Amino acid sequence: MAIVERPYGNPTRQVNGSGRYRRGNAVCREELGRWALSTMDQVKGGDEDNLPRTRRVQRDLWLHQHPVNCSDPKLRFLIADWEREPGYGIGAQIAAMIGILAIAMNENRILVTGYLNRADHEDCSGHKRSHWSCYFFPETSNECRARALGLASRNDSWQNGIITSKEQYNSKDIWLGKIPQHWGKPWEQMQPTTEVDGKLLLHHRAADRRWWRAQAVRYLMRYPSEYLCVLLNHARHKAFGAKAAEMVLQSRQAKQVTPARNLSAIEMYVWVDHEPWTPNPLISIHIRQGDKASEMKVVRLEKYMELVQRLRERFPNAKDIWLSTEMQDIIEGSGQIPGWNFYYTNITRQYGNTSMAMYEASLGRKASSNNAFVNFLMAEEADFFIGALGSTWCFLIDGMRSTGGKVMAGYMSVNKDRFW
Repeated sequence: MAIVERPYGNPTRQVNGSGRYRRGNAVCREELGRWALSTMDQVKGGDEDNLPRTRRVQRDLWLHQHPVNCSDPKLRFLIADWEREPGYGIGAQIAAMIGILAIAMNENRILVTGYLNRADHEDCSGHKRSHWSCYFFPETSNECRARALGLASRNDSWQNGIITSKEQYNSKDIWLGKIPQHWGKPWEQMQPTTEVDGKLLLHHRAADRRWWRAQAVRYLMRYPSEYLCVLLNHARHKAFGAKAAEMVLQSRQAKQVTPARNLSAIEMYVWVDHEPWTPNPLISIHIRQGDKASEMKVVRLEKYMELVQRLRERFPNAKDIWLSTEMQDIIEGSGQIPGWNFYYTNITRQYGNTSMAMYEASLGRKASSNNAFVNFLMAEEADFFIGALGSTWCFLIDGMRSTGGKVMAGYMSVNKDRFW
């Protein structure tokens, strides 16, 4: 695999009674019943651990995108390819699709995504080639997708407005369009949880857009695909496998070895869906530099470590950091910092200020995409996150965490974005 140093074999697929399968430790999903995938099990924690109305919104988005009868003549569709201009990073691609989902909701249309250049590689095979479903669960059902594409082949569907495409909306509609009002104004209930320069940020000029992007990115990235689960397991195994094995060996040496026995009922049916093991607490840092200096204030690793040290003052057992960056000098600098364990994917990084587009092109489509999605989900899983508000990627990570049970873990940023 492109993001790991060496292969780890082919994990054995195991299916349990709930229809879930496992690749290593990660829990993924196959095709389940329509309600099983709809809502509650994708939102972790209590309501107070997520942005306001998260459970209701995720349920409603799923039901909107998965009508009971996709052949209902009253249904309308919006078909949209993902952005593919060379200057668009993966964060911008997702942010644009979030805007298109808002249009679909406001016009009561089912969003059907099309060509995704990042999935246009040999590992995304069959019907998943060039589609979002190579990395995440599809945004709508196969039945609705087939229905939309069938209607799109007919001129009358376009003339009657049953089908629209992304090209029928301007960039302002996509990037700054109306936020869906189906749930009132829950952003007015959001509590301050973001800190810059030691102070909580109390006001955001685009709080409605911040709330909606968090809900939309949670929906679009709610379940990783089998392919992405395998990539995540490889990355976790390389980063944490030796440490986990050492803990197991120490536990066995500390007690008398017991004879082999059959698994008990609680082991077979209750403890089956545990999360993959990672060090706890795990701090995720995303450091964006390079050409980003033209858009925001960039800072050195030492500034991020000042925030990490503040975390340690509150959580003295913190010593493990998942580091995400495109800069090789950041990786090299992390090796000079004592008292911390740094983990990161094994991929070629850059020196200097090469544009992100050129850097990703040098990696190749598969390697750059795989690496980005693995780092994104590792940041979501971490106990704490430190990033830069001026980065769209960090903005989306914070949104994913804020709808994944971690809003009260807060977000420490080294800068502000233009909306604060």
